[in-house]
Amino acid sequence: MRNDLRPRLTVMIAGAGAIAGLSAITLNGWPVVASALLGTLMVAGADIDARTFTLPNALTAATCVAGMLFAPILHPHAPDLALAAAIVRACVTAAALALVRWGYGQLRHREGLGLGDVKLAAGIGAWLPADLIPACFALAAASALVLVLLAHHRGKPIDAGTRLPFGAFLCPALWLMFYADALGG
Repeated sequence: MRNDLRPRLTVMIAGAGAIAGLSAITLNGWPVVASALLGTLMVAGADIDARTFTLPNALTAATCVAGMLFAPILHPHAPDLALAAAIVRACVTAAALALVRWGYGQLRHREGLGLGDVKLAAGIGAWLPADLIPACFALAAASALVLVLLAHHRGKPIDAGTRLPFGAFLCPALWLMFYADALGG
């Protein structure tokens, strides 16, 4: 793996430590472990994507697989159904974002979303209940828009060709949605 595709150690220690600590204080049982693991993956993903505009395959695959492994653990009353639902949501969410990616490419004749974002979408589907998936994407998009508006306000030139690491917004949105759901459940 290229060195720039590794998360920075200080970011990982601070981010993962904060998430694990918050999870341990506010959640109980398996959701603590799930939140800490997902949070660690998402800190790494956000850090890497913000610097390189790349979400490594190892990270997106680990996110998706971990979501599927935790689905039956977090829903012991119907573990088979939970796993099947996580797989279906992962496939549908990735397919939906792949369609958005393709449609944008057809309209604008350039890439708007990377394949890493599509692969991360599978992880989003694996981790979140169906009703929270749109909220996750809305939170990520709104956060990205706020950053763009702040950059524009500070005088940074922003135009239709300005690149934005969408995974850097999707990663924290996924963890926040999972954490909020675990907190409420």
